[in-house]
Amino acid sequence: MSSKTFSLRQPRATDGYALNQLVERCPPLDTNSVYCNLLQCTDFAATSIAAENSEGELVGFISGYRPPARPDTLFVWQVAVDSRMRGQGLGLSMLLGLVQRTAVDGVRWLETTISPGNGASEALFAKAFRRLGVEARTQVLFNRATHFQGQHDDEVLYRAGPFAPSAQLAHFAHSENQETA
Repeated sequence: MSSKTFSLRQPRATDGYALNQLVERCPPLDTNSVYCNLLQCTDFAATSIAAENSEGELVGFISGYRPPARPDTLFVWQVAVDSRMRGQGLGLSMLLGLVQRTAVDGVRWLETTISPGNGASEALFAKAFRRLGVEARTQVLFNRATHFQGQHDDEVLYRAGPFAPSAQLAHFAHSENQETA
């Protein structure tokens, strides 16, 4: 049985192995090495977010980074939600919480890539963009034939913003956390 409560926090180095296992349980996400996940939990902790249930288990994670050429942008790399926690608003809570946290440092744009047909990711980001009051523009960033030698679907870039400064975003994340705490 799943728990309806979770808490959100900045990742820690000790989350690396648990993150690797979580991503492995979340197809179609691409798995990375444990070492890569350790770097996500340390070097990219400020632009990532972890969710744990009441037993302290890692049940959700968003990894992201600020592209060096676009420091006003948060690029969301992966969103992983444990199957026991799906349908409880965890993905949206993490995403809005991360946007609020990074907006304090000047982030005003949100980017991600989604493969066509990934309905869950498309729905999550569409809902987040509505909550943030922004529209997304899309374009193919990485092409199946050109970049993946036909071995992976296209990756479509979604870019949305600019959104409000962090103080105005506070009510989005706060209201989401209240629903789940």
